Amino acid sequence: MTRLKEPHPHSGLLIVVEGIDGSGKTTQAHLLKSWLESRGEAVFFTEWNSSELVKKATRAGKKSATLTPLTFSLMHATDFADRHLYQIVPPLKAGMIVIADRYAYTAFARDEARGVHPEWVRNMYSFATRPDVALYFRVTTDVALERLSSARAKIKYYEAGMDMRLSTDIAESFRIFQSRVVGHYDALCNEYGLTTIDATRTIPEQQAIVRDIVLARLRERRRGGAA
Repeated sequence: MTRLKEPHPHSGLLIVVEGIDGSGKTTQAHLLKSWLESRGEAVFFTEWNSSELVKKATRAGKKSATLTPLTFSLMHATDFADRHLYQIVPPLKAGMIVIADRYAYTAFARDEARGVHPEWVRNMYSFATRPDVALYFRVTTDVALERLSSARAKIKYYEAGMDMRLSTDIAESFRIFQSRVVGHYDALCNEYGLTTIDATRTIPEQQAIVRDIVLARLRERRRGGAA
């Protein structure tokens, strides 16, 4: 049985933000963190692929472009397991608000887009705590590509899915691969009940929606409401 569909027993609140590269989810996560802290809340922030356990190995694999879909999947699962054990569950038990920039759903969407078997990936993350709030910032691949292109010099090899040999043109490869990821995210919203937010709206408009959702959940939690 997967814990992702069962309410967790901890006194804290787990908030997850999801979306493809260029969706703006990280901006929204940091704005939410600052706002919650300004209200006096104790907040812990954790992000995808940041565990010291595998960070160097993942970076080396990306640099040499030698990561296969299965290797990529296993390394991210290891990263997540380490952070879940030491960075997510302890602050939740302590009653803190944990904000996770990407969660298990990232693995489901990306790994499946790379051809990894859905059941196999889900089994690897069956221990994951179910979020109290899971937000999916939905954006088209063209908008995401435009944002990334204006923010930095080049699109990254793996975020463009170049390892899948979808196209020799990195921009076109990005569109094809990330379109697949979007399709899987849409399905995950139905499967796991993620809340979709239109990430083409202005940053303040999105943040207002996010705060309303989180505030309502906080009030419900503190009234002792069930998940």
